[in-house]
Amino acid sequence: MDPKQFTDKALGRLIRVGKGEGAYWAFVPNPLPPEIGADWELTNILAEAKGALSELAGLGRIIPNPNLLINPFVRREAVLSSKIEGTLTQIEHLYAYEAGQLEIPGFGPSPPEPDVREVVNYVNAMKYGLNRLKDFPFVKRFVRELHEKLMEDVRGGDVSKTPGEFRRSPNWIGTPGDTPSRATYVPPPVDEMEKTLDDFERYLNLKDDRYPDLIKLSLIHYQFEAIHPFLDGNGRIGRLLITLLIVKWDLLPQPLLYLSAYFEKHREEYYRHLMCVSTHGAWREWLIFFLKGVSEQSKDAISRAKALQDLQTYWREHCRQQYQSNLILDIVDLFFLSPLWTVSEIAKYLHKTYMGIKMNIQKLIEEEFLKEITGKSYGKLFLSPKVLQIITQEFPNPLVNDPG
Repeated sequence: MDPKQFTDKALGRLIRVGKGEGAYWAFVPNPLPPEIGADWELTNILAEAKGALSELAGLGRIIPNPNLLINPFVRREAVLSSKIEGTLTQIEHLYAYEAGQLEIPGFGPSPPEPDVREVVNYVNAMKYGLNRLKDFPFVKRFVRELHEKLMEDVRGGDVSKTPGEFRRSPNWIGTPGDTPSRATYVPPPVDEMEKTLDDFERYLNLKDDRYPDLIKLSLIHYQFEAIHPFLDGNGRIGRLLITLLIVKWDLLPQPLLYLSAYFEKHREEYYRHLMCVSTHGAWREWLIFFLKGVSEQSKDAISRAKALQDLQTYWREHCRQQYQSNLILDIVDLFFLSPLWTVSEIAKYLHKTYMGIKMNIQKLIEEEFLKEITGKSYGKLFLSPKVLQIITQEFPNPLVNDPG
């Protein structure tokens, strides 16, 4: 790491680690909170972000069954957060894997199973964290538990990467083959890391912080990434914490906001802003970037939520008039929890007979709500293309007025 890139405005200190040719510089961030000067542009962007988040919160409070939105949103976040770290798994393959299959025609080459497993673990870590928030404080142990879930039985989850444990050796950010002296960024060495984590925990639970929650959230995300307390999985844990804190602080009644799509879309800018806080004390630029992400992704979540609700309402009303069957309505609802199902999995989930499910699936195929995508005689996999489109496409807004 080149100490010359750190200016006199750097929000931390450089320390020299080691001796001789193996010596290198590491960065220790200052404790939170920093001093941030207010200005009208930042104030207006904060107001816009709070307004968009408030609208999303209002939508979250009137959703009859929040899981119909939470399930697809969590999986989209898992795919995109993992993509930032280089794990290229499409959401279709995640859904197929959860349905007991990986090979699905028409969706490109299937990723290696360990890649899909990493994404599944992200989903599991999110679920675990949301459930644990109900009766456990936001402390270092909680963060370690999330890491243990994230790294369970995947690449990097071996003993040397200590799942669920803070690192006991140096790590660094750079290109493959870099040493600490050549790395782009080297976080605090272990003894300093432990002190910064203690400060980090205190700030997480500070009751009377002078900054608004969204500002505090952006500070926390930077600080966690600067500390980099694990040997692997820091980026994913850092992004998990954003959603969990939003729920913990009651900014949203349900976990409906995820920023990985925004960070992945602006990946170079994301990393540049984080680095510039360390090197130049560029808090203002990072805050503006982060708050714009909150605003953009809140609006995106509202559009997707409304599109999914409109489509579900249309399908349910159509099926109610055509078939007068509660079972077919229950099957329709399942395809909003996941757009990919097998007959066996539906029968198991609904506690209904295989033949009854199969007959109703055929009706939904004839209505062109569903299609079979494997071409197999056995182990058929049924897809709702429209639901998948709303979840994955970049601009879902046109579907709001075109539910059929």
